[in-house]
Amino acid sequence: MDEQHRDSWAQMLAAVQAFHDKHRFREQGGEEMTYRIALMAEELGEISSCVTKGKSQEELAEEVADLLILVMGTAIAKEFDLNHAFWQKMERLMQRQARIVEGRVRVSEFRGES
Repeated sequence: MDEQHRDSWAQMLAAVQAFHDKHRFREQGGEEMTYRIALMAEELGEISSCVTKGKSQEELAEEVADLLILVMGTAIAKEFDLNHAFWQKMERLMQRQARIVEGRVRVSEFRGES
């Protein structure tokens, strides 16, 4: 596949779907949510390890890609449109205010806070 088409959301989703199909995730328990959550937690741990242990940018990028593939696979497994959900959420996030909390920026609805 040429580089131009590798940036397409549809192509990325199709690649993850092909991976699920190849390994028969649906039939073999690979789309079960508790299992998928455990895998995502494992990937977050690997991302954390990259950061805290000063691993290379390439290693970090690989672990983040693993997490993205799992998130996309979760959308496939639960049959929702992640692209649509992403843009809906971004629209809401862009309406939120930012605050500095303990020296870092935090963007939230800040419900019940003054």
